[in-house]
Amino acid sequence: MTKSLPVQDGSGVSAAPVPHRGAGRPGRARLAVLNVPSGVLLRLLPRIPEAVKRLVVGRRAVTVDGNTLDTTLQLMLAAQRSARVPGLVASSDVAVARTQLRALAKMIDSGITVDVADTSIPGPAGPIRVRHYRPAPGQESEPLLVFFHGGGFVIGDLETHDDLCRLICRDAAVHVLAVDYRLAPEHPAPAAIEDCYAAYRWALEHAAKLGADASRVAVGGDSAGGNLATVVSRLARDDEVKLPAVQLLFYPGTDFTADTRSKTLFADGYFLTKADMDWFRDCYLVGSGLDPSDPLVSPLLADDLSGLPPAMVLTGGFDPLRDEGNAYAEALAAAGVAVDHRQFGPLVHGFANFFPLGGASATAITETVSALKAHLRRGAGTSEPSPVP
Repeated sequence: MTKSLPVQDGSGVSAAPVPHRGAGRPGRARLAVLNVPSGVLLRLLPRIPEAVKRLVVGRRAVTVDGNTLDTTLQLMLAAQRSARVPGLVASSDVAVARTQLRALAKMIDSGITVDVADTSIPGPAGPIRVRHYRPAPGQESEPLLVFFHGGGFVIGDLETHDDLCRLICRDAAVHVLAVDYRLAPEHPAPAAIEDCYAAYRWALEHAAKLGADASRVAVGGDSAGGNLATVVSRLARDDEVKLPAVQLLFYPGTDFTADTRSKTLFADGYFLTKADMDWFRDCYLVGSGLDPSDPLVSPLLADDLSGLPPAMVLTGGFDPLRDEGNAYAEALAAAGVAVDHRQFGPLVHGFANFFPLGGASATAITETVSALKAHLRRGAGTSEPSPVP
C-alpha cells in the first residue's frame, strides 16, 4: 500500500455510536410501515404526467439561485417529509440507516438487466466484495469503470447503487466493477481509501481477465464515492501508477472544512441535510487520526492537482455539495486538468440514483452516460486517454 496513507490507530472500530442530530432512532418496524405509502408514490411517479405533478404540488415552483426544482423531485421530497424521514439518514442507528437506504433503492428499482457476477478480490485487510457488470458483447473489448458507491462512507453498499451501475454498464457499454469498501464508523478513514485504491490497482492488473480493455480503466463514484475516486486518482499519480482513463465524479464531497453558500441554502429539506453531513464526517473521521483539512479526506485542499486524469464533474443546483463540487472542477481546470463540468440546475443530491423516477434526473443521467461513453471511446486503441474537451 502506498506510503501516502497514514497508519490507523487502534482496532479501527469506533468506541461508541456517533449521534446524529435530527434523525432519532426509529426502528426497522416503524420505518417499514412508513415505507408503504412512500413506496406506492415512488413507483407511480414515472407514470404521472408532468401536468398532474404540477397540479399535485399546487403549481408552486421552488426556485433558488435561479434554478427551479424538478417537479418529480419536489413530489419525492414531499413524500419524504410526510413519512417524517428527515433526510438521507433515517436513523442514528447505523444498521437501521443502512437497511432503510437499501429499502429506498428497492422502491425505485429500474428493472435493468445485464450480466452480473459477485466475487471478491484481495484487500489490505482481507477480501473485498466486488460486483462485475458485463456489457453486451461487442466487436472489441470495452472499457472498465471501477465504481465507488456513495452513502457518506457509512450507509451505502453494492445494493444501494446496483441500478446506477446496471444503467452505466448497459448504456455506456462498459464493464463496471463496483467495490464494497469498508464502512465507517466501524472502519474510519483511511480504510475506505485503502480498499478503493487496492481495487483500482487490482483492476489494472486483471482488466483483460474480466474481458475489458486494460488501456481504458476509469474510476468513478457519487458523493462519498466521488471523493474516493479523486483520492485514488491522486494516489495513482503520486505512486506513478497508470492513471485512470477518466474520473466520473457525481456531486463529489471535496472539502470537509467548507462552509459554502449551497450548504447553507440547502441545509434542510433537499434529501441530504446538514445533520447528515455532520454525522457522516464524524463517523468517517472519529478514530482516524486525520484532520478534516487533510487532502486524503478533503481533496480540494491538496497542494497540487496537476497531472491528474481527465474528469467529468456532475453537480446539482439544489445540492448542499454543489459549491465544493463546482470549486473542485474549477481547481482541476486551473491546474491544467481536462474537465467536463456540468451543473444540472433542477436536481438535488443523489440524482444519479433517482433516474428511474423520470423527470430531470433521468434526462441528466442519460446525458452523462452518453458523454462518458464518448470520452472513453476517444481513448480506444491507445495507451493513454485523450483529453476530455
